[in-house]
Amino acid sequence: IAFIPLDSSGNKLDGCRRYVEPQWQLLGANSSANASHAQTEECLDGWTYDRSEFLATTVSEWDLVCSLRPLKQMIQTIYMGGVLTGAIIYGGLSDRFGRRSVLIWSYLQLGVLGCSAALSPSYSAYCVFRFLSGMAVSGVILNGVSLKVEWIPTKERTIVGTLTSFFFTFGQMILAGLAYWLRDWRKLQVVTCAPQFLFFAYSWWYSESARWLVLNRRSDEALKSLHRVARINGKPEMIDKLTLEVLHSHMKKEIESSHSSFTAYDLLKTKGMRRISICLIAVCSPPVGCCLRQVSIYLMQIIFGAVDFPAKLLALGMLSYLGRRVSQAACLFLSALVIFTNIFVPTDMQTIRTTLACLGKGFTSASFTTVYLYTGELYPTVIRQTGMGFVSTFARVGSMAAPAVLILDEVLPALPSVVYGGAAVLAGFFACFLPETLNVPLPDTIEDVEEKW
Repeated sequence: IAFIPLDSSGNKLDGCRRYVEPQWQLLGANSSANASHAQTEECLDGWTYDRSEFLATTVSEWDLVCSLRPLKQMIQTIYMGGVLTGAIIYGGLSDRFGRRSVLIWSYLQLGVLGCSAALSPSYSAYCVFRFLSGMAVSGVILNGVSLKVEWIPTKERTIVGTLTSFFFTFGQMILAGLAYWLRDWRKLQVVTCAPQFLFFAYSWWYSESARWLVLNRRSDEALKSLHRVARINGKPEMIDKLTLEVLHSHMKKEIESSHSSFTAYDLLKTKGMRRISICLIAVCSPPVGCCLRQVSIYLMQIIFGAVDFPAKLLALGMLSYLGRRVSQAACLFLSALVIFTNIFVPTDMQTIRTTLACLGKGFTSASFTTVYLYTGELYPTVIRQTGMGFVSTFARVGSMAAPAVLILDEVLPALPSVVYGGAAVLAGFFACFLPETLNVPLPDTIEDVEEKW
């Protein structure tokens, strides 16, 4: 206490400043002596970190504390900036060069740059690698969703879309175990990114979207892919029935429409597309976060992962029976309700706060599961990836803002929750204006969208 002043709360020692001269009088009998006017300075000899939870982190690696504390949140913001940029770039590239090609490249990029991040010699280099890794993540997610939506039959889209999202949940829980075991950010970076090379190796087995191939005048390749699917599904009789003539007759209007080129401008050009795009931007862009303190990060990661299972099963039931629009709006409104409720729970009632946080995470997870499927069903094939990339761009703006919103607790502890909850309410309101897509065939052209909705 003679060397380090108390922080602004007056309850604990300041971790960022020290007295210029030792205040020996504070050790005397009169321990309440005032040292508020004593001159202080920043810690010039470095910091000692509590390594009971982590052996090495980016914070301890580059001393991202005190005046450099905002740089800690900046890492996540920069990563989300990469995801945003990837959504813009890879969305358009996928509509031009195909879903499969961009997906294969994204796996390779994520593996190489993700592992390279573990070798970063500086904070700046690490941020560059994280940005480029974020771009690759966009390519993986957007093209994975698009291939899934364009290959799966209408009736099975809901269950397949929901069940495949469980792999995100498994990954989240496995990540908690790996982080607890390794406790070193460099090792964790390598272990989590190295599997991308395996995904890259087997992704060459994927079939390109037959819809995309037909609309890009590559019907012969589309027919080969469809014949291959028929063999895998044990329906060899379909090989003889499915010919180029049959394929062209079923997609005559779509093929004629595909002769035009499309840009992001077409997402807002017509009334139906404009309505869909504006509403989806509002639904996807709110910042999402959890304002929970004093809980083990490993435990919360596992709990949040476990909560995802019932949440996604709930989403499956709602999507199948209530439809996409009601499910999307309900999940957002319920998420906002839980966030607002947590504001009024005292901080010492940790069990209740944790329970509410888990409920909020569950509704948020159900909302994400819904919106990825919903977006793919709303946009037509000729511009689906551009549309998903366009919407995902605005979604990442919210993700970039989320870490910054948490800093608002220094102004008012409840302020981050107010922002998160208010944004969810606004998003739920706009979700009510989206068209329903339950059991509706995928639109292939912009004209299909205008006719249906």
